[in-house]
Amino acid sequence: MRDTTQSVFVAGHRGMVGSAIVRKLINLGYKNFVTKDRSELDLTDQHAVAAFFETEKIDQVYLAAAKVGGIHANNTYPADFIYQNLMIQSNIIYAAHMAGVERLLFLGSSCIYPKLAAQPINETELLQGMLEPTNEPYAVAKIAGIKLCESYNRQYGRDYRSVMPTNLYGPGDNFHPENSHVISALLRRFHEAKESGAAHVTVWGSGKPMREFLHVDDMADACVHIMELDSKVYMDNTKPMLSHINVGTGKDITICDLAETIANVVGYQGVIEFDDSKPDGTPRKLLDVSRLKLLGWQAGTELRTGLENTYAWFLENQHELKS
Repeated sequence: MRDTTQSVFVAGHRGMVGSAIVRKLINLGYKNFVTKDRSELDLTDQHAVAAFFETEKIDQVYLAAAKVGGIHANNTYPADFIYQNLMIQSNIIYAAHMAGVERLLFLGSSCIYPKLAAQPINETELLQGMLEPTNEPYAVAKIAGIKLCESYNRQYGRDYRSVMPTNLYGPGDNFHPENSHVISALLRRFHEAKESGAAHVTVWGSGKPMREFLHVDDMADACVHIMELDSKVYMDNTKPMLSHINVGTGKDITICDLAETIANVVGYQGVIEFDDSKPDGTPRKLLDVSRLKLLGWQAGTELRTGLENTYAWFLENQHELKS
C-alpha cells in the first residue's frame, strides 16, 4: 500500500541505484526524505548509525548503500568488500529494528548464486554450490544481508524484504577506468578510443560469457513496486527462509555482442579484440524472474535504448567523471 506521507530513508541516495530510487519516489509524490551523505554519516560506524535512527523518525528504509565494483575491484580489494558491506548492512538493519522501523528493502546482487548455478537462476539456487571466486567476499556479505532480514522477520515479526538485481547500468554509474562495471567501463573505453582515433580496443576475457543487464530506472521501479506490495501478497509468494526476489529482464547477451553494441552506440569503428588471459568470471548468469512477474512487475527498457540513454548521460557529465 502506498502512503506518500511516510518518512523514507534511502541509504546510498547519491549512488546510481539510490538516486534512481529517490527519483522514482519523488515522481510518485513522496516528499518526506531522510538522507545523509558520507561526510554526514559513516554507515560502517555502528554507534553513529544507531544515533541517527534514534533521532530521526523513519517509516521506510531502502538499503541501497554498498561498496561495489567490477571484477578488477573485487579481486584487488576483497577485504574491503566483505568488511564494509557487512558493516553497512548490519548496522542499518539492526538500527532500523531497534528504532521500530517495520518495513525495509535490502538490495543485494545476483552474484549471491553459485558459479555453476542452473540457468536461468531461480531463487532456490541460493547456497547450493560454490561461489564465483572473483567476487566471493562481496557475495558472502550480500547473502548475510538476506539472512539478517529473514532473521528479524522470523524472530521479531518485521517486514524486511530483499531484492537481488542482475547487472545494473545507467545514469549515475561509476565510469572509473579500472573499478567500474562492464557497461560503464566499455562505454568510456570506446568513447576515449573514438576521441583519440585508436585503431583497436581490447576487452577483458574471451567475450563468450553471457550476462543480463537491467537499466537502473527499471531497478528503482521494481524496488518501489516490491516495497509497496501488501504484506500478505509478499509473504504468499515467498518463504520465511527463501524470501529474496530476483530482479532482471529475463534476457542475456554475450560480452562480445555487448561490446559490439556499445561500440555502435558510441560510434567507434575500430577493431575490437578480446584478451582471454584475463578472467571471464561466471560463464553465464541469467536470472529466473518468474516470481517477480507473478508479483506484477517486468522490465520495460530495451538494452539498446538503455545504452543510448546512459551514453548521453556520460557525455553530459564526462568532465566531472574524469579521473
